[in-house]
Amino acid sequence: MAANLSWSEIGRITMTNTELKKFRSVLAARQMDLENAIGNREVLAIDTSPDELDRIQHAAVRELAIGHLERESTRRRDVQAALHRIDAGRFGICLDCEEDINLKRLAAVPWTQSCMACQEAAEHECRPPWSTFERSLLRAA
Repeated sequence: MAANLSWSEIGRITMTNTELKKFRSVLAARQMDLENAIGNREVLAIDTSPDELDRIQHAAVRELAIGHLERESTRRRDVQAALHRIDAGRFGICLDCEEDINLKRLAAVPWTQSCMACQEAAEHECRPPWSTFERSLLRAA
């Protein structure tokens, strides 16, 4: 097997087949859970009620359910992508810097596609330069 790999790929063989099988099993179970959660769309039904307050409450519950469905759908895509990375032999490699992702991070979030450093950098880029709290501290100073 090692004869078909480049030198950079040989250095990446740190995860055993047993570990990969365990991650595949965890991801497959998570995928099934997400498919079941996404399949339950009863709460999305529009409820018509003569009472205005009931309609408002149902609309609020529906909006929360839509947000939950969107998050679950995104997570399902992340899990499917992780399963594809296992099949492609790229599981556990950061998509940004191409370094190995720490096994503890993968154990906590097996669908992750980034190492901690790249994840933190991405979150820092998305964060506004000054939070409301930081602005209020600056004004107080």
